[in-house]
Amino acid sequence: METNLLSQKIEAILFANGDPISYKNLSNLLDVNKKTLEEGMDELQKVLNGRGLILIKNNDLVSLGTSPETSEVIEKLKKEELERPLGKAGSETLSIVLYMGPVTKSDVNYIRGVDSSSILRNLLVRGLVERNSSSDTRGYVYSTTIDTLRYMGISNVEELPDYENIKNVIKSKMNR
Repeated sequence: METNLLSQKIEAILFANGDPISYKNLSNLLDVNKKTLEEGMDELQKVLNGRGLILIKNNDLVSLGTSPETSEVIEKLKKEELERPLGKAGSETLSIVLYMGPVTKSDVNYIRGVDSSSILRNLLVRGLVERNSSSDTRGYVYSTTIDTLRYMGISNVEELPDYENIKNVIKSKMNR
């Protein structure tokens, strides 16, 4: 595979995925060996040089990030995002995490019927949910933070209104 085309594919995967991805997973997706993948990532790193994005490599994981030169404008964007009201979609997603957590993004998407990636990212930025690696799935699970419980004035999620009933209703909706 041509290195330029490979670097474009790597960039597209990293952008679309949003989360760090392992070299092994990238190699499998692109059907290339590790050496060819490294060449593609080197090319991508050259292309990104002097732009708003950087390639972040940490152990066996790689992702896209914003360049240090853009930090001021990114902080401004995050601040604006944090100052906006949570909104209906944010409240709905947070409720799902509260009642069903730990829960995968795909389960949140299924329950809501729409892609919840940006809403989950917003909740992560606000510190209302946390993301952890799952031992029984290959992705992440989202759960409530201590700060969320503290803000709500409860010591655990079981104190939420009608907790068991609402959790069972959501579970019944998930039985495909």
